[in-house]
Amino acid sequence: MNDTASPRQQPIVFLGKRQQGGGYGKQPGRSDDFLTLVEPGTPCGELMRRYWHPVGISAKVTSDPAKVRILGEDLILFRDGKGRAGLLHEHCAHRGSSLYYGKVEDEGIRCCYHGWLFAVDGACVEQPCEPGGGQHRDKCRQPWYPVEERYGLVFAYMGPLDAMPPLPHYDVLEELGPDEELQQEDKSFYIGGGTTAENPVAPYSWLQNFENVMDPFHVVILHSRFSGVQFRQQMAVMPNVEWELCDHGVMYRSVRKTESGVLTRITQTLLPNVRIVPSIELTPGKGREVAWLVPVDSHHHRSFGVARVPKNEEPLYSRRSRMATHEGKTWWEMSEQEHKQFPDDYEAQSSQGSIPAHSDEHLATSDKGVVMLRRLLTRQIRAIQEGAVPEGTGPESQRVIVRAGNYFE
Repeated sequence: MNDTASPRQQPIVFLGKRQQGGGYGKQPGRSDDFLTLVEPGTPCGELMRRYWHPVGISAKVTSDPAKVRILGEDLILFRDGKGRAGLLHEHCAHRGSSLYYGKVEDEGIRCCYHGWLFAVDGACVEQPCEPGGGQHRDKCRQPWYPVEERYGLVFAYMGPLDAMPPLPHYDVLEELGPDEELQQEDKSFYIGGGTTAENPVAPYSWLQNFENVMDPFHVVILHSRFSGVQFRQQMAVMPNVEWELCDHGVMYRSVRKTESGVLTRITQTLLPNVRIVPSIELTPGKGREVAWLVPVDSHHHRSFGVARVPKNEEPLYSRRSRMATHEGKTWWEMSEQEHKQFPDDYEAQSSQGSIPAHSDEHLATSDKGVVMLRRLLTRQIRAIQEGAVPEGTGPESQRVIVRAGNYFE
């Protein structure tokens, strides 16, 4: 009898819990909930609630109540008859009916069920079914959030009122010339696509998009070599990159030696979710756009942006949607097979999952900016947990000097 076991009978030898070279035994990956979950009471959710976030474009906020989901909370955004914007929790404090079906009046929004009227600060103004219009209406207040309007956007603060910081000013969006204007955008991508105006929500975590900003090398591979040149030919040159911490943020300086000279691009991220990317058309000088990657909830996000542009030009964001074309097609016009052949930011980021399995990552030297950004966010969350004030929320942060831009030698 042959005591030598056949190959099928040989025992399998594992390295830890996995067979060498195979996938059998792999444990499910784990996401970093500390940095990705944003619902009330979560660590990152508490961080996000210490800053202002855009929730709508001012011109689109009217007397027609609109549903807004931000940081895992369902809210109603409207403008009362006196022109004041209001942001209230969706369900009426009386019996829970949705204020989406309410009627906006001069003093606020009236619930369709029993007519309770709430002001933009949540105060109950009238209870028509109660004696005297509600003799104790001052004891009921609809949950609400402060809002301010700036740069054509409506911003909301959803944190503790005694910790509310000033709404920042950005130097590149101030002191417009007579031939300049600000353009606003609320789609989730300025380039390529992934969503439509009717559905501006991207189905994955805000952090995936935010980290992408500090990843200059994907521009060379994804946007230049893999899917063809989607921006400018100079962007296909492999850059020398240096990352550094800046005022409440992380930035990088990428230097490319091209046939026409040396191109230096500076890109910024600011706490907690602001991205400032210089012109991809390679317009020289300081960047003139600011964007916010706002968490809808832990598994979805959307983007709001403001750009300083010359008047009477085609809208910037409309023009950009046509830049990354393949055989004359925009992202929205491409077939699924074409999306596989020519993936863009949306495909690369959404395919990571609604929240990536961070435990399965193998970060490398080119990911230094991603690591710096995660560590910066972690420090701010720890600061809040220890009773301190996170960076970018003090009075010294009220005016932001943008450093991002394209510089040629």
